[in-house]
Formats: sequence, C-alpha cells, structure tokens
Amino acid sequence: MANPEESSPLLAEEKQTTPPPPQPTAATAPPTVGEKKSVAATETEKGYNGEWTADGVPLGHGGSVIGEPISRNQWDSSLFSCLGRNDEFCSSDLEVCLLGSVAPCVLYGSNAERLGSSDGVFANHCLTYAGLYMLGNSLVGSNWLAPWFSYPSRTAVRRRFNLEGTCESLTKSCGCCGSIMEDELQREQCESTCDFATHFFCHYCALCQEARELRRRSPHPGFNGRPVFVMMPPSEQMMGRSSGNA
Repeated sequence: MANPEESSPLLAEEKQTTPPPPQPTAATAPPTVGEKKSVAATETEKGYNGEWTADGVPLGHGGSVIGEPISRNQWDSSLFSCLGRNDEFCSSDLEVCLLGSVAPCVLYGSNAERLGSSDGVFANHCLTYAGLYMLGNSLVGSNWLAPWFSYPSRTAVRRRFNLEGTCESLTKSCGCCGSIMEDELQREQCESTCDFATHFFCHYCALCQEARELRRRSPHPGFNGRPVFVMMPPSEQMMGRSSGNA
C-alpha cells in the first residue's frame, strides 16, 4: 500500500518546487587545515575567547554556523482559537469556523485550492473528502476516514511557510524529542506523524487553523493576476469644467 503522504498531490507540488541543493564551490567549500589555523590566529589576535567548532570556525561569531537549526515561524493562531482574532480577518475567521463545523469538505477543498495551482483542485479534494466523510459515518458513526486523506495538507502548509511543528514545540517546552530534532529526516518523520495525530484527534480544529493560516499568508488563487482598472478624468477637463461653472 502506497504511503498517503507520498501520493498526496499537495505534497508532490511542494517537492517539485523545492530547489536542488547547491553544489559546493570554492566560496562555500570547507576550509583547509591552513585556513582553519589562519582563522583561529586572526580571531585570537582580535581577542576572541569564545567557543570553537570542529572546523575551526568561532561559534556564535559572524553569523550562524552550518548545521545550526533554522528558526521556524510560529502559527498565526493556535489550534483551539476557533473564532480567530478580533482583527481585519475577523469575518473570515468566523466564516472558517462556520464552514469547519457545518461543511468541513468545503473548507478542506478551499485549503487545497489555496495550496494547489492546477485546475479542479477544489472539486477533487472536496468530493473525495465528502465521500470518505459519508463512508466513515455510515460504517462506525464518526468521521475517521477523512483525516487519513486530509492530513498531508497540514504538512504542506507547515513546509510552505516554514512553520514550527508539534515535535519542535514539545522540545522547546518540555525538552523531549531532543535527539530526534538533531536529525533532519527523523524530525520530518516525527512532524508528519504529529500532523496525522492532530488531524485524527482534533480534525475540525486542525482544518480551521490551516484555513486561517492560508487566508492570512496567501491570497485566493481566483484573485491572482486579475487587473483592476480605476477610471479617473484628466486634470485639464476637471479644471475646464470648474472654470466654466464659475
């Protein structure tokens, strides 16, 4: 059985847009032994007495060091802020809350439409979600099938906007999962598992949080590339009319 994350079209588009890793050049190549000694000698002459890395680069001096964790952005609203905030997006947050409660298939289709760029994204995701929703409710009386299909959208939102995941948040708050955070592959696997758990146990709250994040950070694709024309009369005609009336 294929991995749902690998077969998701939302994550496939994210992978296609990821640029290839840069090739090492003379400017980015690791320093040689002689260069390390010269850097260390220069910093010693300047009076730097801090810590040093294994490559002979002063730690915390002159920018970040390769391999240092990249700081990630925070979610605009928490998972349980269903009504959003009292700001310019207040009406949109109320609409998101209403759609997530009454028609989650429409809300998920809207999220997928903002993430994807191909035609028919809304209909494909909305109808598929609706079918899984009805099937799950008819079998066991709960919406337990749709989260298996919808959780990759949370991973796609997190990757696109470089947002902090659940594992990273737990590491900062209680210190757990520290060894997993050191390895990028293990960290991403852990974050994907947490994305699925969030959709499975707090499904409607997760859909609403993703919708609020997308509406604040990216415009609707229907508004992209649409020209706006403002008709203004020439200044000479306006002056002529005003002088004639006088």
